[in-house]
Amino acid sequence: MIKSKLPHIGTTIFTKMSALAGECDALNLSQGFPDFDAPQALRESMARHVMAGHNQYAPMAGVMRLREQLAAQLAMHRHISSDADTEITVVPGATEGIFCAVMACVRPGDEVIVFDPCYDSYQPAVELAGGRAVHVPLAPGSFALDRERLEAALSKRTRLIMINSPHNPTGSTLTKGDMLYLEELVETRKLLVVSDEVYEHLVFDNGSHHSALQFPALRARSFVLFSFGKTFSVTGWKTGYCVAPSQLTAEMRKVHQFVSFVAVTPVQLAVADFLEAEPDYPTTLADFYQRKRDLFCGALINSRFKLSPSSGTYFQLLDYSAICEDPDTELCEQWTRQHGIASIPISIFYEQPPQQHFLRFCFAKSDPVLTSAAERLCEI
Repeated sequence: MIKSKLPHIGTTIFTKMSALAGECDALNLSQGFPDFDAPQALRESMARHVMAGHNQYAPMAGVMRLREQLAAQLAMHRHISSDADTEITVVPGATEGIFCAVMACVRPGDEVIVFDPCYDSYQPAVELAGGRAVHVPLAPGSFALDRERLEAALSKRTRLIMINSPHNPTGSTLTKGDMLYLEELVETRKLLVVSDEVYEHLVFDNGSHHSALQFPALRARSFVLFSFGKTFSVTGWKTGYCVAPSQLTAEMRKVHQFVSFVAVTPVQLAVADFLEAEPDYPTTLADFYQRKRDLFCGALINSRFKLSPSSGTYFQLLDYSAICEDPDTELCEQWTRQHGIASIPISIFYEQPPQQHFLRFCFAKSDPVLTSAAERLCEI
């Protein structure tokens, strides 16, 4: 037997709840994946490349034609220039990219700031690198950045700050003011940043996504991660990319080449084809998902849940405090079995869960599923 490096980590809540949803034949609004197809042209391109024999290793940093398209996307959507050769790396999923970035720059004894509720892959990456995750709660209710608590958590050992906007699991977003504050903070204290921006195109109500790449001092010190799975509704393709200054990219790639070495070749070629043919496709996503959010939230108007419509991502929090005060971890399992609808408890994303009563529901589902889910929730 070996001594576990992650003794407190078990099977993820996403795996558990999806399995329970399948066991109970429940509507699965727990794990964050769409139940509808990706664009047909993208799927057809993937099939063509597989059948054409493009099934061997790609270059370690990614297919250059795709990296060039990504540089063009960054120029179009973020108004920044980037070097496709030295600053963009295609990775087999943003989670892998985050892991490699953390492993590249966190050393034993370093402290890493994470914000609760914190996506569950962050702390294990920090711990495997020998660091310590320092948890800073977001403001209760609004899930906004709490600057006072952040500054109180900083120490001489702080090496890195991990940010996530649009935020999973709450659907909140960082403001331009937040980003300017973080820019000054990391420059003054000489900190690094990992910025998880996989839901970058899913910002609602005419809001804007503020990328770390758009703030010079942040960009100079940040690894920024994106996901094709979220943008193109192909979460099972597990492909994304990391943008960072050349020096940081070089260090991240040293780790990446010994974790997975490359991302999947035909996926990269298919995405390159699709972005070349439809470069404006990402701009359609906000309206598409906002309509789904509004359908789901509107159908809950006569329920006993309290909610504020999500600002971004494809997740909606529902406050069940008017219904009961049961622990969310017990309630999501109970409602999956009794009412046939699966969700995710928020408390598991906290080091010290506050007194609140939220469940997370994914609205990246077909309209009939969202309507049926809302009907079941209204009956509770």
